[in-house]
Amino acid sequence: LQKLDAFNSQEIANTIWAYAKVGHSSPKLFDAISHKAMEKLDDFNSQDIANTVWAYAKVGHSSPKLFDAISHKAMEKLDDFNSQNIANTVWAYAKADRLPPKLFDAISPVAMEKLGDFTSRDLDSIVEAYTKLGHSSPKLLDAIELEQKKRKE
Repeated sequence: LQKLDAFNSQEIANTIWAYAKVGHSSPKLFDAISHKAMEKLDDFNSQDIANTVWAYAKVGHSSPKLFDAISHKAMEKLDDFNSQNIANTVWAYAKADRLPPKLFDAISPVAMEKLGDFTSRDLDSIVEAYTKLGHSSPKLLDAIELEQKKRKE
């Protein structure tokens, strides 16, 4: 924790992702990283953003202020998100039961442009996230349904 001040955005995201990947929730570390991540959020790229919210959601560590701050930063960087970043981000918000409506509205057209890049599992995750959080996006959900039908043919 003492060296956390020297971490850059990628090191912050990678550290928290690694802890979550192995299923180790360290509340002190997650709390400390939440504060540090908010300080350095301007330096986060799309993968750092997606990995960070994914990690917090994966271990069930609540950090509402971080999720709110990340939702605003994610909207600024959506054009840089790849399909996996999008899927992981919406999954994380649904898992954490936090709906940022403006972010989900902004994600919809970006996701529609990249439908062919998503795995079937990622498409399912997006549908589940929007449905679980009760966020209406009929164009996106219809486009996903058509994409999944095409893949089955």
